[in-house]
Amino acid sequence: MKLSVNTFVSLDGVMQGPGGPEEDTTGGFTRGGWVIPHFDEDFGRIVDEEWFAHADAVLLGRSTFEMMRTYWSAYPNQDELVARVLNTYPKYLVSTTLTDEQAAWGPTTVLRDDIVEQVRALKERPGRELQVHGSWQLAQTLHNAGLVDVYRLLVFPVVVGNGKRLFDDTTRPSAFRTVSRGTTAAGATHLVLEPAEFTRGDLGIVDGEAVITEVPV
Repeated sequence: MKLSVNTFVSLDGVMQGPGGPEEDTTGGFTRGGWVIPHFDEDFGRIVDEEWFAHADAVLLGRSTFEMMRTYWSAYPNQDELVARVLNTYPKYLVSTTLTDEQAAWGPTTVLRDDIVEQVRALKERPGRELQVHGSWQLAQTLHNAGLVDVYRLLVFPVVVGNGKRLFDDTTRPSAFRTVSRGTTAAGATHLVLEPAEFTRGDLGIVDGEAVITEVPV
């Protein structure tokens, strides 16, 4: 299976608490709900048809797991795609604190140690995608281990200012190949990116001509 990271992100890279003021207040975060003013029909179509429609299994961190379980297990239309995937597809939860009983939500397996190697082994299984949704710390760990095959980002036209970021100063450098891009009616940008080798260059003038040279990393 491919490993994909699917998430909402602000212009300044924040992914914390997009769906509501109380969704994730870790660290005193008070700006939750920044996605809601930008909801439109395109948003729902992208999340359904271009994200969850590719899933065969879901991989979540503890906080995102508990938030999603509370919402989607009580969702009124259990036949909708996102509800069906999250409630009935295989899920893998990264947690050192929850017991199997506490993690009960459909077919859920708790991963407690050697996370990178366990995820590496899951990727060897047949299937389309093992999908990470939200799960800030897990997404960073998997990126730094070189395990992410594709990023699907909805980038919203808002600067949040502080909060958990998809990439920060601990992130392993990477370039990306843009597989596809588009915009929603409300102004969000949908990006599908594949990681590539980080490279650098320099722009100079040689014999009166602008010359681009590669700089060793």
